[in-house]
Amino acid sequence: MLGLPGRRLPSAEFLLLLPLLLLPLLLLLLPAAPAPHRAAYKPVIVVHGLFDSSYSFRHLLEYINETHPGTAVTVLDLFDGRESLRPLWEQVQGFREAVAPIMAKALQGVHLICYSQGGLVCRALLSVMDEHNVDSFISLSSPQMGQYGDTNYLKWLFPTSMRSNLYRICYSPWGQEFSICNYWHDPHHDDLYLNASSFLALINGERDHPNATAWRKNFLRLGRLVLIGGPDDGVITPWQSSFFGFYDANETVLEMEKQLVTEGSTLWGGGLGCRQELTLSLPVYLRDSFGLKTLLARGAIVRCPMAGIAHTAWHSNRTLYETCIEPWLS
Repeated sequence: MLGLPGRRLPSAEFLLLLPLLLLPLLLLLLPAAPAPHRAAYKPVIVVHGLFDSSYSFRHLLEYINETHPGTAVTVLDLFDGRESLRPLWEQVQGFREAVAPIMAKALQGVHLICYSQGGLVCRALLSVMDEHNVDSFISLSSPQMGQYGDTNYLKWLFPTSMRSNLYRICYSPWGQEFSICNYWHDPHHDDLYLNASSFLALINGERDHPNATAWRKNFLRLGRLVLIGGPDDGVITPWQSSFFGFYDANETVLEMEKQLVTEGSTLWGGGLGCRQELTLSLPVYLRDSFGLKTLLARGAIVRCPMAGIAHTAWHSNRTLYETCIEPWLS
């Protein structure tokens, strides 16, 4: 058989190996497979407390960026400093206008981290916003059942008053113009508190109002309620208020589920004498007045007590962040 001059035919072994030799080149030419998709973290909205500003949360912002890179974090810069003494309903309206567009863009929902007085602002937001999409509401050392203690803040604002007589100021129309008085809760004057409180008694559902049913429905849109506080806080009084615990009339702290039914009596005239009718007042948990009992029943309340943290350090303590906040920022 004659071959072509000057050329040798490739051997059979080479022909067998040729596909293997060309395989790496073919793989390089093929389009790369798409990387597995990782869902983005939900946006985080931070609301500050009394006399604070966005600058106070620089450490918290750093922690979130470090552990959940790419998270959109908004520390709202409203009602800073002395402006935080404005009535809380006024603040709720301002913060509502700020968070609404963030929520509208976050189709998968948002997280709220709300510190101290800001925790009450956020709870009111959850009540009044019909279409909120809050996944986790993280209440960071907030007086959720009110405040009853002599703190430096109160001494600065009302230097001639002590907690035992501050109700005279706070339960007046003039006093309710200060945010602190909006959640002042004197356990020795419950009747005055219920009649005068223009904020806390309403969002707690302790006083009837036309929006109570709608507010409860809105609040229960919440995915998870994370409550954070501790015995060394030094400001929230009692500190268990951060977990919806509070004083009874003897200043014994009762946890949320153990708050007692209070009794009252009414005299009714009739014939030659009178008779006494007993009236019962159920606490917010037993009444489920704004949804606490329902949330707890579905496992949506997380309590995270931490000792050794002062009030002004909650948002800068790394251990606290890793233990009580970071796990819920999905």
